[in-house]
Amino acid sequence: MTPMKEDYLKIIFELGGTSKMVSNKQISQSLDIAAGSVTEMVSKLVEDGLATHTPYAGISLTDEGIELAEQLVRKHRLWETFLVDKLDYKLSEVHEDAEQLEHVTSDKLTNSLSDFLGNPTHCPHGGVIPTADGVYQQYSHIMLSELEDGDVAVVDRLADNRDLLTYLDQIDFDLGDKIKVISHAPFEGPITVQLLSEKNGEEQREVSFKASHYVFVIPEADK
Repeated sequence: MTPMKEDYLKIIFELGGTSKMVSNKQISQSLDIAAGSVTEMVSKLVEDGLATHTPYAGISLTDEGIELAEQLVRKHRLWETFLVDKLDYKLSEVHEDAEQLEHVTSDKLTNSLSDFLGNPTHCPHGGVIPTADGVYQQYSHIMLSELEDGDVAVVDRLADNRDLLTYLDQIDFDLGDKIKVISHAPFEGPITVQLLSEKNGEEQREVSFKASHYVFVIPEADK
């Protein structure tokens, strides 16, 4: 299994490909890879029995693909947690080093690392961390981009993308923020949201159209 294939499995898992179809465009944007390269790798994953693909609908992981993705995500997110909690990395800094570490981490080291960290269930950007047996809480697949004006939600999870995390840090938009959608600018413009917490005094943020597809939320009605 090449590191590139592993990255695809992880991002498909991240985008909800265990229970729904994920588009090639989402994968392309998340990995910052040309659409043609995504199509080629998706075909390889299907040939390996790790994914299924439906033209014009998207890709989802098979049972075998899900099991492998869970193992990879577990290693990656445990290292992210270690780097943030123990070495004071910024959230936007952890992905590259965690990526390197996960590829050389044995199952024994993974389990020891989990025990050392207190067996965390979520990484610093809200992603679930599967147990050694593949158990984890279900996570939100609802994107900020899917909300309508007036909807209220809590930011539950951020996609594992360095540029995204850097951008959200710059506009001071955080995991756990309770938000109300104010407006959607036309022609793929930003989404304006109001922060509904005492610390921000109901300030507003403009979240870019692209970023809004990689911020996952729990609508107030679903909590």
